[in-house]
Amino acid sequence: MARLDKNIARVYGAPTMGEMTFLDGGHDAGLDTAALFDLPRAAKACRIVVAMSGGVDSSVVAALAAASGAEVIGITLQLYDYGAATGRKGACCAGDDIRDARAVADRLGIAHYVHDHESAFRDEVVERFADEYLAGRTPVPCIRCNMGPKFTDLFAMARELGADCLATGHYVRRVAGPAGPELHRALDPARDQSYFLFATSEQQLDYLRFPLGGLPKSAVRELAGRAGLRNAMKPDSQDICFVPDGDYASVVTKLRPEGAAPGAVVHAETGEVLGGHKGVVHFTVGQRRGLEIGGQAEPLYVVGIDAAKREVRVGPRRLLAVSAARLVETNRIGALPDVPLTAKVRSLARPVPVSVEGGLGSGAGCTIRFATPEHGVAPGQAAVIYAGERVVGGGWIESTEGAA
Repeated sequence: MARLDKNIARVYGAPTMGEMTFLDGGHDAGLDTAALFDLPRAAKACRIVVAMSGGVDSSVVAALAAASGAEVIGITLQLYDYGAATGRKGACCAGDDIRDARAVADRLGIAHYVHDHESAFRDEVVERFADEYLAGRTPVPCIRCNMGPKFTDLFAMARELGADCLATGHYVRRVAGPAGPELHRALDPARDQSYFLFATSEQQLDYLRFPLGGLPKSAVRELAGRAGLRNAMKPDSQDICFVPDGDYASVVTKLRPEGAAPGAVVHAETGEVLGGHKGVVHFTVGQRRGLEIGGQAEPLYVVGIDAAKREVRVGPRRLLAVSAARLVETNRIGALPDVPLTAKVRSLARPVPVSVEGGLGSGAGCTIRFATPEHGVAPGQAAVIYAGERVVGGGWIESTEGAA
């Protein structure tokens, strides 16, 4: 409890959680949760819309919102046909999650609505995911989901409901800056989700709230337990919610059967055919396992995919070294500061020093150049650019320049 109290007080400048209760949607004046949501006036005159996925994170955000004294409305998006996913751990916005979100709303005494966005999610996220793999690229569907159903659509719905803000359970921080709100990494690096939110617009950021960005997951679960929420110990959802058992290739081939067309595994340097494969959808740049080309003198990795020729090109690790990457569909959040910049090219990668050449933002393309060669940079992934802890933008990797 001491650690939880310390985190709350340090991040929010508030009294300890020992002075606060969540039961029955009540609130305790000791903790200024209205300030936590940066409300424009007295909480009782405000309305907060909370995106409720059914997980513990968004449920605690709903509890914090209810404790502020504001009117709270929870919204859950049904994103795909959850019949097959009901009861499956690791799903997001599926059958069990919708029931959990509704149960939490009932516990807190707040309104809760479920909106069917299955068609939009399929068109904007699932179909695009399949097309990207079919083209030999490595997609990041969670970012596309945030760009579409989770932010754009929820943003519009919250506005229509007359809400003062839209709150989510993402582990990022919205920090007041000299030119307006800034997007910063979560204080707990193990939970940071800023990579997935690089496409957030300045207009969206002005309206969004992220109350959990200053807390570790253990503190969030403790808050859920104290509030009596049924999902306090619910496992975290997996990244790709619509892929049963992590078998993304089966999802892609079901949508795009041509992705299972066989082809050759070719050595990128010698041109030698080393074997065959059962479809380019089974491979991503940087992959080492599952190549089925044993007996090689040195370890080989997937260094490129030519989808048109159905070729998977492999080579030694040094061929994965990249000196620069061309970004498209870029976004900038605020002005680009005149300070050293870093970039992450995968969600779990460490930020590395980069320079930016060309325009960043408004969909314009640009090039990021790595200070030292970076490995495993794959077209289709996102590159997110940071100035210290602040997210300044990013884009989608269209192509790369080999360091060799």
